[in-house]
Amino acid sequence: MLYAIISTDVENSLPLRKPVRTKHLDRIQQLQDQGRLFVAGPHPAVDSEDPGDKGFTGSLIIAEFASLEDAKNWADGDPYVDAGVYSNVTVKPFKKVMP
Repeated sequence: MLYAIISTDVENSLPLRKPVRTKHLDRIQQLQDQGRLFVAGPHPAVDSEDPGDKGFTGSLIIAEFASLEDAKNWADGDPYVDAGVYSNVTVKPFKKVMP
């Protein structure tokens, strides 16, 4: 089943994101390589593809996991969690309806 991992950043998270971004992306790439990734990306803090120093307000990952518990465990292991980037992470089932 698909699960949405919805993360909210702490204020001024960009300096926390930068040092662990590669590790964060490597984990997501593993999901992609396994054919389990539906979509992933950050939420820019401003209405722009490149928010520059404004940074991001959070992230969204939708991927396939065996269970809600597996999805939560995967989310808990994110390098952004360890680095203090996220103030909150919500994991819940996701049902794709369209397109």
